[in-house]
Amino acid sequence: MPTKKTTSKRSAPTRTPPAFSRDPELEALAETCTRFLSGHGRRSADELLATIPPGTTIDYYGIGGAVTELEHEVASLLGKQAALFFPTGTMAQQATLRVHADRRSSRSIAFHPTCHMETNEERGYERLHGLFGVPVGPIGEPLSSASLAQLHEPIAALLIELPQRALGGTLPSWGELVAQVAWARDRGAAVHMDGARLWDAGPYYKAKHRKSLVDIAGLFDTVYVSFYKGLGGIAGCCVAGDTDVIEELSIWRTRHGGRVYGMWPYAASALAALRLRLPRMPRYYRHCVAIADAVRDLPGVEVLPYPVQSTLMHVRFSVELETLRERVAEIARSEKVMTFARPWASVGPRLQEFEFQVGDATLELSAEEIRDLFARLTGASRGRKPARGKRT
Repeated sequence: MPTKKTTSKRSAPTRTPPAFSRDPELEALAETCTRFLSGHGRRSADELLATIPPGTTIDYYGIGGAVTELEHEVASLLGKQAALFFPTGTMAQQATLRVHADRRSSRSIAFHPTCHMETNEERGYERLHGLFGVPVGPIGEPLSSASLAQLHEPIAALLIELPQRALGGTLPSWGELVAQVAWARDRGAAVHMDGARLWDAGPYYKAKHRKSLVDIAGLFDTVYVSFYKGLGGIAGCCVAGDTDVIEELSIWRTRHGGRVYGMWPYAASALAALRLRLPRMPRYYRHCVAIADAVRDLPGVEVLPYPVQSTLMHVRFSVELETLRERVAEIARSEKVMTFARPWASVGPRLQEFEFQVGDATLELSAEEIRDLFARLTGASRGRKPARGKRT
């Protein structure tokens, strides 16, 4: 196996499914499946409600109970003075960047072109807060200090996403990350982390650079983390930072309508998911590495990035979309294994890209079983049943 670290340059997709598109037929098939390729498997209401422990203490308007307990735990995990719970990441990040901008002379926010605020939030940062987005670097390559060096206008904040979801969970090396942060500091800008999947990035920095979550978060003024992406909680997030920033951020949460009367169900579920699955992240990461190694030489399969750098990867299959969908359905019917619901993007008529998140359900399938499933999806070994092998 090659050991040289490479990251494929990627062209913009030609056709992307709508963000909330559904496939009722495949969803119905998923209900009949007993094993799942990605994440923690099927999310049912009963299973999600069961993540709220009996005896949970409630909050009132975000004060006390499970909410305050979660905020203290997140602040401690990240080595920050304080943290604040939000019902949505969209609200949390827009409000955070508004606070940073209000403290500086610029209204410009620098970020990678695939930043969630730019691609999925209807330009709320601009329409609600009067901020100006400054996309930096090519859309198909990770954010880099070299690209930042080409930006010469004043900025209020630099947003860095760890890992970069749209690029398959790509992460910068520690030295590159420090260089990006230093670039912003030299210009008097705040540095904010979109750490929706920071938990998934921890094992890479621990294994490759001996850095902890506290070390990573310590580079940033503020850190946003999610509790359902990777962890599997019901919903919600936190922003962690210095006490004065969090206190100002609390006002913006109220202005956004996010100071809900009772947020304890989300916070309690988040606490349970955090305590259950954060310790499992190294195992998810090792399994992700093993899967990538097992499938990358299959004809018609491409792993992005390779080597993988988090518990997330993107995989491309050289096959027509409808043909692939038929094979997904056939495997679901015959093997009761749900592979993929819909592509992240159709990059071309015969090139489909999927997001692959390793979680509890994935651990139930060995790397060799997953290799066989990928071969069947591309047509390399149609009709062959997955062989049960040793799990990672």
